[in-house]
Amino acid sequence: MAIADSIAFGADGLLPAIVQDAGTGEVLMLAYMNREALERTLETGKSHFWSRSRQTLWRKGETSGNVQTVEEIRLDCDGDTLLLKVDQTGPACHTGARSCFYRGVQGDSLVEAPVGEVLWQECKTAILQRVHDVIADRKHNPKEGSYTCHLFCAGQEEILKKVMEEASEVLIASMEDDNDQVIYEVADLLYHLLVLLVSHEISLSAVFGELEKRRRSAA
Repeated sequence: MAIADSIAFGADGLLPAIVQDAGTGEVLMLAYMNREALERTLETGKSHFWSRSRQTLWRKGETSGNVQTVEEIRLDCDGDTLLLKVDQTGPACHTGARSCFYRGVQGDSLVEAPVGEVLWQECKTAILQRVHDVIADRKHNPKEGSYTCHLFCAGQEEILKKVMEEASEVLIASMEDDNDQVIYEVADLLYHLLVLLVSHEISLSAVFGELEKRRRSAA
């Protein structure tokens, strides 16, 4: 396999693979791959590793069911470390923790760390960026049957109409004190607002920059 030929496996035939949540950016675990594990990962789209303790190939989640669907693989500058961005089902750690990095160093002691909480606060906007990127791709690379493409083809008037409709749905759900429906309708509104941004070729970073300015002025 060509890609495996370009990777610098170690003397033991292994290389470290950092596993990261594709949605939040949270580091979930570190494992090792040999050539076969990499090839199986590329073939199946599910992460495979080499167990150094058991000396055998294994697929993540084969016994626990906590599989990892690989969305992207990156190779570092030296060609000897992989980064896997995955959609994690269930916890990544065999202890039941979300991430294997659930302990923090505090002086000379190890303490339970709020793994994912702080990181999630910093990275939760990543899902907005991913949706924004998909919408932008649909605008520039139309796909048959796509609702997003339909909105762009219908034009600005239709997009504005949908934004107003979804905003009204949020208000109705709030007045009815239906929290589940509020969540659903806010998600709809956010999606259509992202379509509006893409229609104007406005990046999310520009909006986040404006919010940051407001945060500073309110401090």
